[in-house]
Amino acid sequence: MFYLGMDVSKLWLDLAVLSVINHEKQPMVTNRFDNNNSGMKKLDKWLKKLQVSFDTDSLLVIENTGIYHRIIWQYCSENNLPIYIGNAAHIKWSFGIARGKSDLIDCKRLCDYASKHGNELKTTPSLDPAILNLKDLMTTRATLVEQKTIFTKQLKEGKPFKSIEAYLFMVKALQPTLDGLKTSLASVEAAIKEITGSDTIKTNHDLLTSVPGIGPVIATYLICCTSNFAGKHSGKQVACYAGVVPFGHTSGSSIRGKDRVHKMANKKLKKLLHLGALSAIKNYPEFRDYYERKKTAGKHPLSILNAIRNKLILRAVAVINNQQPYLNNYQKAA
Repeated sequence: MFYLGMDVSKLWLDLAVLSVINHEKQPMVTNRFDNNNSGMKKLDKWLKKLQVSFDTDSLLVIENTGIYHRIIWQYCSENNLPIYIGNAAHIKWSFGIARGKSDLIDCKRLCDYASKHGNELKTTPSLDPAILNLKDLMTTRATLVEQKTIFTKQLKEGKPFKSIEAYLFMVKALQPTLDGLKTSLASVEAAIKEITGSDTIKTNHDLLTSVPGIGPVIATYLICCTSNFAGKHSGKQVACYAGVVPFGHTSGSSIRGKDRVHKMANKKLKKLLHLGALSAIKNYPEFRDYYERKKTAGKHPLSILNAIRNKLILRAVAVINNQQPYLNNYQKAA
């Protein structure tokens, strides 16, 4: 067995390799490579020199760094080297009380983590270029929407409180920017629509949008977060990732806290689900009746909205796992 731990930064890749031969651990070896294509060539040559096997007898563990780990993810996908891209906080807490930190120490700790938990870790699916392009486009779209909202709000709220001359000057100065943002947003959304219309993504996208309360934006974002549901995640796992699952907080007889959602969540996905829940309450009798029934029973409105967000996630994952469109049994029964 070969256990590899890699600390990824913008400029460098620090790698530690631990070999297990005849059930005996060999001394750990480390090396540093540039985080670019030439560094990948040197990395490949070094791994082959160590006779690392590119199959299930090896495992590389790295932390999720956003965009900096993409090149090593691509290398592993092309060379069939199993890789686990883990949550940085989860991996860090598993070390216990750790004093001191450096790139070299981090890669050794990740190597130890791979050797201790290798049998439990579920390898990350191969890199899909279409999903990466979709993620980048969705990030760009979010930035454009935010900028457009800021300038539109500035024009709208400034009108009643400014002189005519000042307001006309502000419109003249900001309107070209707004027009440019709208043009850029339209082109980005067209590119997103083209990718989601491809054969590999269209099926799941159509299934997700069949669920009441889930529109094209939420469906696309869910596909990005789950790599088109390649990891076969359960509904509870995705709901926990979105931060809509309440957890208890009790201890002995002194601590009796209320069940609350955890702050560690994908805040962007949670925000989109909140908007989807509001839309579902407004447009679908099932969710409207559920909201009114729980509100009459004394539940807090935000607690009811969180329950509806949870319902949206569970139904979205269910239609993907069953590969069947959503069946509105509530409407059918009515």
